[in-house]
Amino acid sequence: MDEKKVLRAAGLLAASAGAASLGTWLTTGFLVKVAVDRELPHGVEKAGDLLTHIEKNDAFLRELEEGARRLEGRESEPVTVTARDGVTLVGHFIPCERPRRTIVAMHGWRSSWTKDFGTMAEFWEKNGCNVLYAEQRGQNNSGGDYMSFGLSERYDVQEWVNWVNRRCGTALPIYLAGVSMGATTVLMAAGLDLPENVHGIAGDCGFTSPQAIWKHVASKNLHLSYGVRSIMADTLFRHRLQMDTDDYSTPEALKSSKLPVLLIHGTEDHFVPVEMTYENYLACAGPRRLFIVPGADHGMSYFTDPQGYEKVVREFWREFD
Repeated sequence: MDEKKVLRAAGLLAASAGAASLGTWLTTGFLVKVAVDRELPHGVEKAGDLLTHIEKNDAFLRELEEGARRLEGRESEPVTVTARDGVTLVGHFIPCERPRRTIVAMHGWRSSWTKDFGTMAEFWEKNGCNVLYAEQRGQNNSGGDYMSFGLSERYDVQEWVNWVNRRCGTALPIYLAGVSMGATTVLMAAGLDLPENVHGIAGDCGFTSPQAIWKHVASKNLHLSYGVRSIMADTLFRHRLQMDTDDYSTPEALKSSKLPVLLIHGTEDHFVPVEMTYENYLACAGPRRLFIVPGADHGMSYFTDPQGYEKVVREFWREFD
């Protein structure tokens, strides 16, 4: 091969490598926007099934819609608190008659308080629970430009607990509850200095860390190599939030906490693998309870086995109130 052909071949290889690197950077940037930016990139709504791999269940979706409509129609006390970084957070407080405890409920990623808790709101009310439904930062009516997959949100939980104690006093036990990213949020909050009347945490289908769930979604659901993308994603995440995707994890929090923890997950979760809940369970330094629902996909444990779900939650309250 003459020198011109060698140079031409080298140029083509360099151009191909550059194009591949640019393509990787662009796709990673797009995925980080989807993950953390308040505003979704255009057209991403259609890609939701690719990201989560949650199998469509019409009966479940109808129940979610009906539950959300019922909860949204309930009279609630509007609440605002200021997060430690100055972000204004919005919540909705629904007291019950003769309360025995208060729930601080944190919804999931790109979801809402009515959607994630509409189906179980009546169960909580019938069992003597005041409920403070928080709107997560970077979503819906709360302030903030970004979501941090529990890293910042765990500190928001502290503010909500403090508000509950100002509003209700400290005599009632408080339980933290969350679904999906909301579960990770309350489980990460276990590592903070919480008031003594926080008696336990219930996390339904939470993940272990931002980095872990991003790697899972990229490699398993999108079939993308995450090696180089991990570095790119961390760079973009750090630029937005001044933290890394592996700065903290639920196992770290649970190893440092003596709070009772109830972990719930479905075996057929296609978004957050059930193995992450097993990892969280093994990390618990305090009392731990595990409820695994055969056949349930992401966030569907209550829908799949409402009687079993309610039974284990009531037992948790009886043991730790």
